[in-house]
Amino acid sequence: MNPLTILLADDHTIVRQGLRAILDAEPDLEVVGEVSDGREAVQAVTTLRPSVVVMDVAMPGLNGIEATRQITSRPDAPRVIMLSMYADVEHVLHALDAGASGYVRKQDADAELVAAVRTGRPGNPFLSPAVDRELLEEHRRRAELQAGREAEEYEPLTPREREVLQLVAEGRANKQIALILGIAVRTVEAHRASIMRKLNITDQASLVRYAVRKGVVPMDE
Repeated sequence: MNPLTILLADDHTIVRQGLRAILDAEPDLEVVGEVSDGREAVQAVTTLRPSVVVMDVAMPGLNGIEATRQITSRPDAPRVIMLSMYADVEHVLHALDAGASGYVRKQDADAELVAAVRTGRPGNPFLSPAVDRELLEEHRRRAELQAGREAEEYEPLTPREREVLQLVAEGRANKQIALILGIAVRTVEAHRASIMRKLNITDQASLVRYAVRKGVVPMDE
């Protein structure tokens, strides 16, 4: 039987080394690549075609949630297992809504990651026992009843606008954003104006607070 091939995405080299050691110890699993940010992860999925991506939630440039959203929207997408220091409902919901097949706390990776990689599925995700499943279901019910006004606000943003939003929230200047994304400065300015118009936000500080609240820029881990 061919092994499950795995791509590791985490911005800390020592964490990737530890994850590789855990996964490569299993005869049916094979780590085929490592990347250090979400944008690299999206690109590596195209070139390496892994079966599973193990993705850190908090990464600079393009966070793991948005990278997961872009990856899982593709035909024949690999499964994505999210890693985070946190097990709160908001982080878990952001990951599952983006299409993740599992959610594992980093501190539990040695005991749970292998099972998550083998069994996590969209619609029936693997969740760390630390995640309160009853609270998760209650939060989902409340979100449905409230119609998720903020979630609806976020949906009109295009994938490119979401990338720009994170980079703006990280404090990057327009010229830096243009260089990172390979677009013109005027295009960055147009994206920023579109984001603020769609979100009905008028100043930089409010835009940053919004990005933090929505998990676009996760809390420091």
